Amino acid sequence: MTPEVVMDIFADAFWLTILMLTVIVGPGLIVGLVVSMFQAATQINEQTLSFLPRLLVTIATLMVAGPWLLTRFMDLFNRLYSAVPGLIG
Repeated sequence: MTPEVVMDIFADAFWLTILMLTVIVGPGLIVGLVVSMFQAATQINEQTLSFLPRLLVTIATLMVAGPWLLTRFMDLFNRLYSAVPGLIG
């Protein structure tokens, strides 16, 4: 196994990790920003107010994008698993 192959495998796994984190965390960050702007405009200083909307949006995002993310993960895993004989030999 050459260093280039290792770097390609690592790059694919790293890219998939970044994609998964962006899809899952991104909408929660946007909702947190909107709630924070609402709190600043109305001067409501409740720290727990933004927790529930972010939680609900994160759960909804997992329900909507979860199958697609799982498919991408399984594609990477299957590609790595089928490449093992070539990588070892």
